[in-house]
Amino acid sequence: MRTFFLEIITPEKTFFRGEVESIHIPAVGGSCTIMGGHQPMVFAVEPGAMRITQEGKTREAFMSEGFVEVRPDETIAFAQAVEWPEEINERRAAEAKERAEEQLRRNRSAAEYRLNRIALQRAFARLQVKHHNYLSDR
Repeated sequence: MRTFFLEIITPEKTFFRGEVESIHIPAVGGSCTIMGGHQPMVFAVEPGAMRITQEGKTREAFMSEGFVEVRPDETIAFAQAVEWPEEINERRAAEAKERAEEQLRRNRSAAEYRLNRIALQRAFARLQVKHHNYLSDR
């Protein structure tokens, strides 16, 4: 299978850097899978589960909002946060989910609603990745 260079960057660190076979990303409007030789494009990322396939093994991680630039030979992803399942603090994510749900129930303004919906989406995605934690041969 054709590989390409992938780099995933957050404000704090370079999360991942290396040759991969594919990456599946939670894009705004629907998920997107990138493989070697993909058509160049730029798209927005929403919080969710990201999957990287490298040397025939797939690993899942949480990815928050950001954007991705795809080129035929490399892909660069920029996100506010990216975490492997073992890095996710489950208690903190559950508390964030509860806070966001409470704020959504209060529904003060459209802007607050959008911010709280994104916070809920981030917390839910972290918990989903934490509980789905796997390394498979796909």
